[in-house]
Formats: sequence, structure tokens, C-alpha cells
Amino acid sequence: MFPVLLFLFIVVPIIEIALFVQLGGFLGLWPTIALVLVTAVVGASLVRSQGIATLMSVQSRLQQGELPAQQIVEGVMLAVAGVLLLTPGFMTDALGMLVLLPAPRAMLAKQLMSRVKVQGMGSGFSAGFGGGQGFSGQSPFEHHDSNSPDKRSSNGDVFDGEFERKDENKDNNDRRLP
Repeated sequence: MFPVLLFLFIVVPIIEIALFVQLGGFLGLWPTIALVLVTAVVGASLVRSQGIATLMSVQSRLQQGELPAQQIVEGVMLAVAGVLLLTPGFMTDALGMLVLLPAPRAMLAKQLMSRVKVQGMGSGFSAGFGGGQGFSGQSPFEHHDSNSPDKRSSNGDVFDGEFERKDENKDNNDRRLP
């Protein structure tokens, strides 16, 4: 995790500054600033149109009873592309534009989906990169005590009891909204 953070917060800004200096020296100050603003505006509009198309695709797959996993991953990637395009810098803009293109986005989405592990029902859910282990195969809604599986260990008292509803004989007119 540390190398990723080092890359994001140290290496990327250094590369962006170097690109700003080089392009600013070649184009001049105002054209460089205009180029940064234009890429942000164009990128935001492209993210919007691509996002709407992806949302329509998700709805279509859901109506057909299919799980739109790739479309959901592509939607998240579009959000990341939007952040990259709105971040001032030429390298981040290039990466954002690359993610906006349908072919590289689909290829990257398939690659990401192949790295996420989802187990079937009854065995819990595990999602992670690099084969991370999620739940231990037990239901997350059941209590599991390693010392005594049949007994519950709790911090408070457990009351077991029955109740009888006393208002069953009342008229149903009380339940209407005013």
C-alpha cells in the first residue's frame, strides 16, 4: 500500500509539474492554462454522456434478469476517469481520456473483474485483489463462538418470552391517516 501512496502523492505530482513546465515553455502560460480548463470541461461532458450510456446498459441488463457486473465496474471506472480529468494535469488527463474510450475501458474492466473473487451463497462473500480471504465461510448473520458453538456469549442479559397483542380488538379506523 505504501508504494501506491508514494506513487500517487509524490511521483505523479512531480511528473505533472515537469509536464506543466515543458508545455508551458512550449505553448506559453495562457494557452497552457486554457488547455487544462478545456480538457476539464470536455472530460466532464464526456464522463456525463458515457455515464448515462453505462446506466442505460445497467438498466437493460437488469430488466433482462442478468447481473450487470461489467457495466457496474465500468461505471466506477468512469467516475475515476472524471476525477482524473478534473484534476489539473496532462498525465492525469491522458489517463482519464484513455479510460473514457470504450475498448480500453472494457478490457480494463474485465481485467479488474478477473481479480475480484466472489463466492457462492452460503459461503459468505470475499472481494479483494490478490485472492484476499473474506469471511471464513460461515454466515455473517449467525453467532459463532469458538469455545462453545451452541451457546451464545453476550455482554448483556437475554430474555426469552412470549407476548400477546392487547390492541387487536380495537377498530381498524385508528390506523387510517388523518
